[in-house]
Amino acid sequence: MNAALGGSTLMFASGGVISLATSWLLVTRLERMGERLGFSEGLLGVVAALAADAPEITASVTAMAHRQQVVGAGVVIGSNVFNLAALLGVGAVVAGGIGLHRRVVLLGGAVSVYVALVCLAAVTGVVNPAVALGLVLAGLIPYVVALGAHGSVRHVGLPDRWAEWLASAIVEEEDELELAISPRRGTGRDAIVGLAALVVVIGASVAMEHGATSLGAHFGVPQVVVGGLVLAIVTSLPNAVAAVYLARRGRGAAAWSTALNSNAINVAAGLLVPAAVLGMAKPSASAVLIAGWYLGLTVVALALAYAGRGLGRTAGWLLVGAYILCVAILLALT
Repeated sequence: MNAALGGSTLMFASGGVISLATSWLLVTRLERMGERLGFSEGLLGVVAALAADAPEITASVTAMAHRQQVVGAGVVIGSNVFNLAALLGVGAVVAGGIGLHRRVVLLGGAVSVYVALVCLAAVTGVVNPAVALGLVLAGLIPYVVALGAHGSVRHVGLPDRWAEWLASAIVEEEDELELAISPRRGTGRDAIVGLAALVVVIGASVAMEHGATSLGAHFGVPQVVVGGLVLAIVTSLPNAVAAVYLARRGRGAAAWSTALNSNAINVAAGLLVPAAVLGMAKPSASAVLIAGWYLGLTVVALALAYAGRGLGRTAGWLLVGAYILCVAILLALT
């Protein structure tokens, strides 16, 4: 038993360290390849978010593949709540404020609220996971296409007023992301390193998930706590570190797009894709709490950012405090 416990501890600790360290390498290489392929800054931000989400997605899919749907859902949704507090809340506190154009707030915020609402419907069993996946993709795909279209968005057939508003929002988001990302052009070597890093991240995240669930079972920790708190926080640390880094460079606004894109990708790839194949966990008070908190906190962040043309330190502390309250209620329920 002691040997098994030591092995699980080693798997969790080493998997976490390796995953976190290699995630940074993966993000930088994918950013460089996106620059080489001529991605817009907004689309590059989505690619960066996808790379940073590799640990969450891998841990969630691994858990669901092992029929631990509660852990898998907890990783994704818990990570999303943590992202809002860490990337936006801590980012605003560290930077002293995150200035945002209102069009940028509405463009990314509307998609994020929509995804969070569909996520809650899936977790509560109101919508089948496969249907929920289709609904999320119906919102995400046009958003990503619009970011990739960049200047061509005025010619996609929308009414002139709508097309002009959308084009202005994308340009403003581009301006906010340009200095924050601006990687050098990638090479063939970057592509090879990025692929190798992806393999390592997946392997390390699988080990981390297995170690955490084994430790949780040994100590009698509820699965929702293992997924929604422990794995959610650990797998989200690459995003949190990136947010603090950007804030210290005076580019806290980039955390807005990173946080919202990361959360949307988590729901689609980390939760709904495997749930559509393997099934969703039965609704529980804890799971509904986390999903509902994710939706509520997304709406609060959007409202604060729109009203204040960004997030100040007070708004940042409110987001952090809301996350702490969520954790306290979750622990009380379990």
